[in-house]
Amino acid sequence: MKIFRYPQDRSGVETFFRRGPASDPETEQAVAAVIRRVRREGDRAVAALTKQLDRAVVVPGRFEVPLSRLKAAWENLPSDLRKALRVAKSRIHEFHKRQLVSGFTYRDPLGNRMDQRVTPYRKAGIYVPGGTAAYPSTVLMNAVPARVAGVEEIIMVTPPGRLNDPGGQATLGAAWLARFDKVLAVSGAPGIAALAIGTETIPRVDIVVGPGNRFIAAAKRLLYGEVDIDMIAGPTEILVLADKTAPPRLVAADLLAQAEHDADARAVAVLIGDYDLDALRAEIREQTARAPRAEIIRKSLRAKGALVQVETRDEAVELAERQSPEHVEIMAEGARSLASRIRNVGAIFIGRHTPEPMGDYIAGPNHTLPTGGTARFFSPLSVWSFLKTSHVVEFSRNGFESLAESVLTLAETEGLSAHAQAVRERLGRARLRRKRR
Repeated sequence: MKIFRYPQDRSGVETFFRRGPASDPETEQAVAAVIRRVRREGDRAVAALTKQLDRAVVVPGRFEVPLSRLKAAWENLPSDLRKALRVAKSRIHEFHKRQLVSGFTYRDPLGNRMDQRVTPYRKAGIYVPGGTAAYPSTVLMNAVPARVAGVEEIIMVTPPGRLNDPGGQATLGAAWLARFDKVLAVSGAPGIAALAIGTETIPRVDIVVGPGNRFIAAAKRLLYGEVDIDMIAGPTEILVLADKTAPPRLVAADLLAQAEHDADARAVAVLIGDYDLDALRAEIREQTARAPRAEIIRKSLRAKGALVQVETRDEAVELAERQSPEHVEIMAEGARSLASRIRNVGAIFIGRHTPEPMGDYIAGPNHTLPTGGTARFFSPLSVWSFLKTSHVVEFSRNGFESLAESVLTLAETEGLSAHAQAVRERLGRARLRRKRR
């Protein structure tokens, strides 16, 4: 792992924290070709690309996993796993139901009525990864807020290659628990393209959500505008902010918990004051050596891991804001005060009893979070992700006549004579009626 002292190594820290471009041309070109093929060939392209990318044979138009298979997967899961998934679903629901919002109706003094309506999307597509690990938790984190929002049809896309493995069975079982309307076993980028475009058998949806690799991110980016998306998520990341009250074994464990995702995961610790750096490094080495995913962890820590020593709490907050990370853990005195000063972040975990995995699985807030510094402008997945607003306007006769002259002035200023004429047609008739009275 890289080691910095801040602010002495300011340039090194700034270089380390600087992300590369959101996409690379090679990935975008490959995904653009996938999208063009799906647009041109429909189901036939989805099947061929799934065979090419996942080495799984699927028949065009027969992508759907039968509900009976989902039910069997659920019933065959270990009882402790079924219990854990039920607990997770309940807690996710309890948190997200508090996000529901309603519209409003407003009447101005002239008697005009303005409504804001809040309505859910009709169809949502959810991508659940299935490559190096299984993610039944992601199934629930994405499906539950869509259900709470009132989405009518929820469709899951997941790669077929490992669905028969124990992890794949857990994913299918979670899909049964979440009550998906359809589960489609197709590869990621072609599956997302099919959801956005629509094929002979895959319905076009209104929004595509869910995490994934750079190909998934590129597909969502290229299709945004043809379909809504939640965010463009990249590799996962954590910043652990710790002072001498934080045991090195816990800081090390939490860094490794993030690094084990994949080689591109970013794990950083910002250490305040005279933290025992040698003890932390020893813990990282020891815990990595006995970790089942040690090879991935080592690659991640070597490429994207860092320990940054700072002198003050203000510098620690400054670095957290600079990185705008997906996750921040705070194990330090006055943790809640520090948390209140960090604005650009996906989620904050406070205290030694709140490791980030509690948020991944069971806390209740969503674990689909903005990455790559996008917490500056993206928010976590939520019920709001599946809602949209519309306006309804109804003017009274008095309200129209009272405000028409202002509309005429603005329309004529902008040179839009037909706008003005649409108002004059009504205004002239209104004045005529008044004369007759």
